[in-house]
Amino acid sequence: MGLLDFPSEFYTYLIRIVLIVILSGIIGIERESKNHPAGLRTHILVGVGSCLLMLVSLYGFEPFLEEHPKLVGFDPSRIPSYVISGIGFLGAGTIMVHGGVTVRGLTTAASIWVVAGLGLVVGIGMYYEAILTTFIIVITLMFLNKFEAFYKKRVEHKKLLLLSLVVQKGHGNISSINNALNENGIEITQYQMENDDEMKSEGKFKYTLIILTPSVLEFNEVLEVVQELDCINKVQLHNK
Repeated sequence: MGLLDFPSEFYTYLIRIVLIVILSGIIGIERESKNHPAGLRTHILVGVGSCLLMLVSLYGFEPFLEEHPKLVGFDPSRIPSYVISGIGFLGAGTIMVHGGVTVRGLTTAASIWVVAGLGLVVGIGMYYEAILTTFIIVITLMFLNKFEAFYKKRVEHKKLLLLSLVVQKGHGNISSINNALNENGIEITQYQMENDDEMKSEGKFKYTLIILTPSVLEFNEVLEVVQELDCINKVQLHNK
């Protein structure tokens, strides 16, 4: 055997290790660019280590098994299961906690955990699945944080209230209430209608709504929106 005459299995190992370096490196670069505690090197090391352990689990014991053909009970999934559970300790080290409140690091801990999973997937030879997963992870880390910030900003500028109305039965009354709320920037997130025997006899029903109101609207302004409607007999408004 010459100096560069490697066994055929070596090239399989080489492809898998190089691929996980690339995939975990892409995720690590994103974390590095945002100055998170675990960046490029950490993600590559986790990915390569997981891939290596998966390769050991799949191929490392073949000579031993060939020498002991009667041996039963070999489980190649045992090592990967320990990798996934053990990587949690490393991820926990990236979470910064102050006064019992998590400050930052949860996303980085999750990215370390998922890179370990990528290493196992690449190690077993599921290349396309690993590439697709990396694409999803990068999209999640790079773009969904902007959507999350937009959503939080939108919700933080609104108040969640419980609006309870006693409404006179009539065609179009529900639509007129909903339209009046929407025209004033009040969003209905949930509603419920109740109709007991007493209300039936009076031709009324109870209409309960959970609403999101702009922070600039005061309690009395919300009440005025619905009190102007002739179909409403009683109004109650509470903080949710």
